[in-house]
Amino acid sequence: MRIIAGSMKGARLVAPRGARTRPTADRVREAVFSILGDVTGLAVLDLFAGSGAMALEALSRGAASAVMVDDSAAAVKAMRRNVEKMRAGDASIVRRDYLAFLRMAASRGWRYDLIFVDPPYRMHRVIRSELVKWLPQVAGAAGRMVMESSSREGRHLPFEVLVHRTYGDTAVSIYRLPVGEILPKAPDER
Repeated sequence: MRIIAGSMKGARLVAPRGARTRPTADRVREAVFSILGDVTGLAVLDLFAGSGAMALEALSRGAASAVMVDDSAAAVKAMRRNVEKMRAGDASIVRRDYLAFLRMAASRGWRYDLIFVDPPYRMHRVIRSELVKWLPQVAGAAGRMVMESSSREGRHLPFEVLVHRTYGDTAVSIYRLPVGEILPKAPDER
């Protein structure tokens, strides 16, 4: 795993050990950033960050700041090594449950222009309603979210879909997030 482009291009990333983390493949990351275009100056949030690859890729491409959130000690350790190795000074690492972090960020008025969400696939159905409720509370004015999921299961959220692509076993959906709205509870998927 490596940084694809930008100021840290070619830097090798450390991934946490164990089956809990499923790092985004380089080719998927490259495709996502090709779709996103210019990320210069954006505030980035990477939930379920694992190695922090998505946030670090954004920083390498000019994002202003990135917050990487994961509740795994192994993930936090890997992210720290990656941030130190790349001297990514505008990166923050938070060891916390995604929901606790979103609630805290909303209560403090923190806003993010680009949010990456890549939970373990088995968690998608469980966390769906919380994402629908809390992501608009932390979205910046031009808020977009990149959601990774299994290509075998539809995991759509009730936000405006900008792009949906499949790369082997991985599906990527890019959404525009409504800003500051509390949406009704997400309906169950059929």
